[in-house]
Amino acid sequence: MIASLTGTVAHIGLDRAVVDVGGVGYLVHATPTTLAGLRVGETAGVATSMVVREDSMTLYGFGDPDERDVFEVVQTVSGVGPRLALAMLAVHTPDALRRAVAGEDLAALTRVPGIGKKGAQRIVLELADRLGPPSEVSPAEAAPGAATAVVGDHSERVVEALAGLGWPAKQADDAVAKVLADAGTDAVAADEVASTLRAALRLLGGHRG
Repeated sequence: MIASLTGTVAHIGLDRAVVDVGGVGYLVHATPTTLAGLRVGETAGVATSMVVREDSMTLYGFGDPDERDVFEVVQTVSGVGPRLALAMLAVHTPDALRRAVAGEDLAALTRVPGIGKKGAQRIVLELADRLGPPSEVSPAEAAPGAATAVVGDHSERVVEALAGLGWPAKQADDAVAKVLADAGTDAVAADEVASTLRAALRLLGGHRG
């Protein structure tokens, strides 16, 4: 079992990255928010979870061990596989998922593509008391633009990440514009990419057909 990787980021794709560790490139599937924190050519560390199937061994990477632990726990729900678990963490932080489950917030859970009302009810039922309590403060969930100065505009990175998840470019662009308008800003700073992306995903999830 590979629990973590530390190495040089060799490649970043829309839903995966390659981390070079001692000359061996490990392909790691990850959420857009995790990928947004990586830079090609720089050293990075990711917590990982290996999913073994009869015909494959797949690594999933996360920004911290808490995300990895939640990823593994939510897969104990019937009908939730690694890709759906990853989608849940693309839309919500671990603490947001904890609050949604504890508060039986089905609307929040159904914002995740692939989760309907019945699936959300099953998640609440099967994960009750299993995710632990949320922390009181979650910086990752802070509204974009709330506390940091904008240095450059990284909106296109968010739009590209949304497009990589299957949203039409125009719809993705409109969602980012709406998030920025709600935050009272017109640009995305480098350290706000992840929070802006999550906010856009929640908005798009609430309006999917």
